[in-house]
Amino acid sequence: MRIAVVRTLTSALLASLALGGPVSEPSVPPAGAGAAGAVLSAGGRAADPVPAGTPDVLVTDQASKRLLLLDGARREWDAADPSAVRWAFSPVGDARYADLEPGISWVHPNEAKRRVHRGRTYVLTTASYGFAAVVAHPSGERYWGDTLSRGTTRHNPHSIELLPDGNVAVAASTGDVVRLYAASRGTVDVPFATYALEDAHGLQWDAGRGVLWALGGDRLVALKAGGTAAAPALTKDFEVPLPTPHGHDLGQVAADPDRLWVSSGSAVYQYVKSSGTFVQDFAGAAVISRPAVKAVGDDPRTGQVASTVPESGLGETWWTRRVTVHRPGGSYRLVDGGLYKARWWLPGR
Repeated sequence: MRIAVVRTLTSALLASLALGGPVSEPSVPPAGAGAAGAVLSAGGRAADPVPAGTPDVLVTDQASKRLLLLDGARREWDAADPSAVRWAFSPVGDARYADLEPGISWVHPNEAKRRVHRGRTYVLTTASYGFAAVVAHPSGERYWGDTLSRGTTRHNPHSIELLPDGNVAVAASTGDVVRLYAASRGTVDVPFATYALEDAHGLQWDAGRGVLWALGGDRLVALKAGGTAAAPALTKDFEVPLPTPHGHDLGQVAADPDRLWVSSGSAVYQYVKSSGTFVQDFAGAAVISRPAVKAVGDDPRTGQVASTVPESGLGETWWTRRVTVHRPGGSYRLVDGGLYKARWWLPGR
């Protein structure tokens, strides 16, 4: 399959890269999107305006070892303020997850995404040291959960996906594998299929094409889920090499079913399914594409793109307290946070 990388770096970005500095992005609402007006941060300073209709934001906060659904209308979050937190989840101390020993398996929550299955909303989550689960929202009820090399990083679950038949796929980065569990048959200890994928980091189900996209360290693979619901199988449909190494985040472009978000160690791309090409022709690419992006995704209603990148001086080198927003430019901040990924809380997804 032919691969083309279309680059649209602006002169401002090129100048900034030459000087080693950041590129600013104008804080102007996109055409057709009304602004909710300036808001104040907890310190009383004027914060970036939040466009009307901005959704809430689901984050993995490794500092508190929780998933947090946070108010998208405010730029600064304090998890101690109940009005800022729409929902929170941790399996630690929850009897419904006790058999997974979250005290040793839920160490660094590193994935959280919303999915709707048979009319019910779920949050899919993984954590380093083995934990993987599908959690009903808002009850926290367990749809399915298991551990991979519990209490160790021999597998290191890094992403998860829920398929239409109710089965669950998990990508394990140090384990170099994608597993497809027969989760439709039970909450734990069910059979699973495996597909070897070096440095497996991301998963995304594609209903239109009927494939499970899986992102590895150097390639994007389309997998077919076969077998039966009780005895699943995974086979490769096709694969394409990444334009730059160390694939990390993978997700559907919400505004365009023909495209996927793909981040690598050095850049952010969109993969065009119909042409088999990686491109950087999307709006805001000059500032969205940068090294070490851990999560990236768009809100189709407002056109905003949210992403996370590590910042220095925190408890872990991969943590940040900010969720950067593009189109218009701005950011969210979690007081005392240690964020890894952030996702828009989009209806119907």
